[in-house]
Amino acid sequence: MGLLSYVAKRAAFAVVTILIIMTMNFVIFRMMPGNPVAMIADMVRLRPEQVARLYELFGLDKPLWDQYVQYMVQSLRGFYGYSYYSQRPIAEDIMVRLPNTLLLVGTATVLSIVIGMVIGILAAARRGSLVDVTAISFGFLGNSVPVFWLGLILLLVFGVDLKWFPIRGTTSVPAPTDPLALVLDIMWHMTLPTFALVIILFGGYALIMRAAMIDVLTEDYIQLARAKGLDERTVLYKHALRNAMLPMVTVIALAFGFLLSGALLTETVFSWYGLGRYIWDAILKQDYPALQGIFFIISVMVVAANLIADLVYGFLDPRIRQE
Repeated sequence: MGLLSYVAKRAAFAVVTILIIMTMNFVIFRMMPGNPVAMIADMVRLRPEQVARLYELFGLDKPLWDQYVQYMVQSLRGFYGYSYYSQRPIAEDIMVRLPNTLLLVGTATVLSIVIGMVIGILAAARRGSLVDVTAISFGFLGNSVPVFWLGLILLLVFGVDLKWFPIRGTTSVPAPTDPLALVLDIMWHMTLPTFALVIILFGGYALIMRAAMIDVLTEDYIQLARAKGLDERTVLYKHALRNAMLPMVTVIALAFGFLLSGALLTETVFSWYGLGRYIWDAILKQDYPALQGIFFIISVMVVAANLIADLVYGFLDPRIRQE
């Protein structure tokens, strides 16, 4: 199979997957318990005609098939409806919080991947040594610690006791007006949540990288490279790393695919104004249009990330696209 047909086939699969996800997204949120419109009417004591007007505004007075067609068309156009509670377009709510999530989760993900890969390579190169045992131990420990517990401990120690870092928010109140001071203030606020996420995430990348490298280092061509007198650094980084990167490509792609989902527990614990906290607030308020919109965007990102991973796989290993 040529590269062009391989790309076309993978892209077609991705499009079909997105259409299936859109349909499931519509059905699931129509089956959810509760009636958010009735809750709003209860809270502000609306009259029956005002409740009927709310149903009309949110398109809930139409037949189910009509709602489905409207949902599909609007979603493909980038319009995800209006939030039940903010009364604003969901896309606007998402765009307000998106930079904060990309900054926090993106920074933590990149740092975790880099640290995890370096530790995994070193552990594989010194298999059975103290470095390897320590890397495995810290990897398992980081993966097993609940992020909300770790976040509370960091807040208690560094925020409450030592008072080195703020305990909540994305910026100070009021926020600095000077651009440089504002950047430093945001970095100061994101230090603890970023540290918490890196501790939780890096171990998984380290363990996967270590396993992949150990598997590759047993191959015959690695032994041949060593027999030819190549130094260990060249063997590791020039010959072994490229093939060991194949499983890491999928893991990294999925990590960036889920980037927009934010870090729900971390953002909630640290009161970070991002998409993770937006999802949590929407769950508590039964804001189904908001959940439907953000889940659709996350699904598209994950499918796109998988597509990119497939294409990178085909580039790294020509046997995959030939099969």
